[in-house]
Amino acid sequence: MSEFFHQSVMGREVVEGLAVRSSGHYLDATVGGGGHSRLILAAAPDVCLTAIDQDQQALAAAHTELAAYGDRIQFWHGNFADYAPGNFQFDGIIADLGVSSAQFDMPARGFSFRHEADLDMRMDQRQSLTAADIINTWDDKALADLFFKYGEERLSRQIARRIVEQRPFQTTTALANTIAHAVPSKYRYGRIHPATRVFQALRIAVNRELEVLETLLQKAPQWLKPCGRLAIISFHSLEDRLVKHTLRATPELKVLTKKPILPQPEEIGNNPRARSAKLRLAERLEDFIPFG
Repeated sequence: MSEFFHQSVMGREVVEGLAVRSSGHYLDATVGGGGHSRLILAAAPDVCLTAIDQDQQALAAAHTELAAYGDRIQFWHGNFADYAPGNFQFDGIIADLGVSSAQFDMPARGFSFRHEADLDMRMDQRQSLTAADIINTWDDKALADLFFKYGEERLSRQIARRIVEQRPFQTTTALANTIAHAVPSKYRYGRIHPATRVFQALRIAVNRELEVLETLLQKAPQWLKPCGRLAIISFHSLEDRLVKHTLRATPELKVLTKKPILPQPEEIGNNPRARSAKLRLAERLEDFIPFG
């Protein structure tokens, strides 16, 4: 697959959750292929939007997808954790976390072990750290801790030992094969491939996903106008747990979703990757006065 295509999830729920209004200015912190941005721009007259992505391929695809909106949209290449709008505030912010469909489906990006590819996993190709660097240089304890913390992999120690014994690794398929043979056969043929959790942990570490999410959650309330809304879509429990607890603990925000909004069965039928998505919403308090 040579073109960047990402099918955004819960588009209707995002637009409704943000309460998109005429002449509002919105921030898409992870524009991907432009799906959510297009729906926001089309939801009301004279809406403007700022679109961010650290993946240059995603940003190029969004440029094409959203070209019809002209100067109503501005693009910024970088990680949302590094974004600085100054004193400007938005009517709403959407962040669709994790890896996109296109990143999974482009073998050369190295996010998936379905195809042989270099162990890369960088969302931002400008950074130096790759999955191969971690796999081939970290000791077995550091690898085991990583697999357990970010992959919730209960066999992390024996997998890490086998990797250290057989490295170096350069390709996704070679690593996945070694992981599969590091675990008992009954585990090898379970519901998910035994390399799935390790690959998740590597991707999170390479891209500092939880670290940058924590930064976004700290900064986003200040980026919102009073009554502006924040929408976060997560795809695994580590992200969702961090979003849930941080939103609840942020005094500037009122949580609008006691429980996360889940995709409808029809959407999951059309896009199976939507099944693990969870949407949480919060609103900046109109009369919040910071302490001190």
